[in-house]
Amino acid sequence: MNIMIVEHLSKSYGEKILFEDVSFGMDENDKIGVIGVNGTGKSTFLRVIAGLDEPDGGRVALNNDARITFLAQNPEFDPDITVLRAVFQGGSPELQAVSSYLEAAELLEQHPTEAGYQEQMTKWSQEMDRLQAWGLESEAKSVLSKLGIPDFSKKMGTLSGGQRKRVALASALILPSELLILDEPTNHIDNDSVAWLEAYLQKRRGALLLITHDRYFLDRVCNVMLEMDHGRLFRYEANYSRFLELKSEREEREASTEQKRKNLLRTELAWIRRGAKARSTKQKARIDRFEKLQGAKNIYKNDSLDISVASTRLGRKIVEISGLRKSIGDRLLIDDLTYIAVPGDRVGIVGPNGSGKSTLLNMIAGLIEPDQGEVMLGGTVKLGYFTQEHQEMDGKQRVIEYIKDEAEVITTADGSRITAAQMLERFLFEPAMQWTPIEKLSGGEKRRLYLLRVLMAAPNVLLLDEPTNDLDIGTLTVLEAYLDEFPGAVFVVSHDRYFLDRTVDKIMAFEGEGAVAVHVGDYSEYEERNQGITEANKEKSDATQNTSTTTTASTGTAGKESNVEKLKFSYKEQREYEAIDGMIEAAEQRIADIASNMESAASDASLLQALMTEQKAAEDELEQLLERWTYLNEMAEKIESQRNG
Repeated sequence: MNIMIVEHLSKSYGEKILFEDVSFGMDENDKIGVIGVNGTGKSTFLRVIAGLDEPDGGRVALNNDARITFLAQNPEFDPDITVLRAVFQGGSPELQAVSSYLEAAELLEQHPTEAGYQEQMTKWSQEMDRLQAWGLESEAKSVLSKLGIPDFSKKMGTLSGGQRKRVALASALILPSELLILDEPTNHIDNDSVAWLEAYLQKRRGALLLITHDRYFLDRVCNVMLEMDHGRLFRYEANYSRFLELKSEREEREASTEQKRKNLLRTELAWIRRGAKARSTKQKARIDRFEKLQGAKNIYKNDSLDISVASTRLGRKIVEISGLRKSIGDRLLIDDLTYIAVPGDRVGIVGPNGSGKSTLLNMIAGLIEPDQGEVMLGGTVKLGYFTQEHQEMDGKQRVIEYIKDEAEVITTADGSRITAAQMLERFLFEPAMQWTPIEKLSGGEKRRLYLLRVLMAAPNVLLLDEPTNDLDIGTLTVLEAYLDEFPGAVFVVSHDRYFLDRTVDKIMAFEGEGAVAVHVGDYSEYEERNQGITEANKEKSDATQNTSTTTTASTGTAGKESNVEKLKFSYKEQREYEAIDGMIEAAEQRIADIASNMESAASDASLLQALMTEQKAAEDELEQLLERWTYLNEMAEKIESQRNG
């Protein structure tokens, strides 16, 4: 059933057209992801559909029975109300009844002798009976817990921006509606919460319209993609993976059409220059055609970022963490963490919200002192720190002035020099936009500008704290490509599983009570390994329970095999187990070859230094392989023991 029709919708801010003559329909089972470059008007688009902003033209027609629930990117709350009451701030009768009941309960608790509060509680209790709203409170508590907000009595004013966003998300999820609109729901929630939300929305009945940068989330939740591109809207009946294929085909067609237009224009221009006579009808028509071609709007514009910025030379000593310990209040975040970074390190830092991930980055950056231990940086280290919190920007300052404050000219990896203005163009800030005051930019555009400033400093060690928050997918794709070529070390805190899989080869996991463990591999491998350990522990627990509760009443029952599922390798682990001996031999051979080359290069100091660096990297790789070999062989022994037992 069709629940909404959007017809000829248009919206502009000043001279900037956000979207123009946009039309599409939405069925009750559609789960639509909206994507596009920051600043194209995605959030405004959602607000117009939700009826919170007025369009310049066109209309949004809703089915008479359709209810809309909207989650804003930056929701606002009364700072003096509790978390639980904040969840029920809304316009529906059900939410109003629960909120009023909770308020009366709080007042009665503070003033137990006041009869008026008891009467209020009775009144709203009866109203909740009438509306059948009692289940909303327990559902709200369940959703809040899943989103990492276990204390329902906290005041909203004491929460961080990310925690407030999660409270708003809980409010949006529990309210029954035919159309749920979510603006960046995956921002500020950890990986476990994202996985839970993903599963929740997959099962939820009703239409869904959302903006998110999380590509795994789009792939698994959405069945339709709406792409906003230069004021136009393209609809794809596909998830994110299929959308990429269809988008590529569309751009190829548009590029071909534009090339044909240019070729025809070139031919007509040559004819005009030869001196066209506008006397005959035929010649007049040809001149008109030339003018039409010349005035045609170029709809094809390939917005792609290029951030090939050279980094500063990096020595052998990079970041050395030794015996690090840090507590906040009575919570132990990090206990005895030791880690030595190597050239080309790509470390993803994961863990629940509030576990200490950002605190670790701040200690590496020297912004926070550890309780014990130390962080030592090499003498050649030049840090680039892209923080989670929005940096203070002078709203009156112009875009180009903000970048020039860092560097007016930079040198790229190929040795060419690029000005700040040219670099801004590569970051999709066109010349006219470069003189725009920063306060006129969208939140995503400010984040993109801030990222450019960090990279303009030519760092050789990057600290990235939730880089995927508020950055569009196009920017993230190019940042990932940049990190592929970046010669220095990278430490990244992120809940974006796709980004972690794409960029890191080690996971530093906060596992509770101060424990921080380092695992070799990307995030999916870490998650798969954890899942295997969890299942193995569960099987072990079940086996123990079965042993303790089962009695051998006769010799016949004593010989029966247990029904416990056997411990086993995953498919990926089995392949790795079969190949790892060969990988270790290859790594050892590589080290031997390097040693031989070092003997031959004894008189060449420059070459010798390069070979020493290569040797260190090869030895580190071998050490990681041996660590993995130990884990896999121990696992194999357990499997064999279980099989023989």
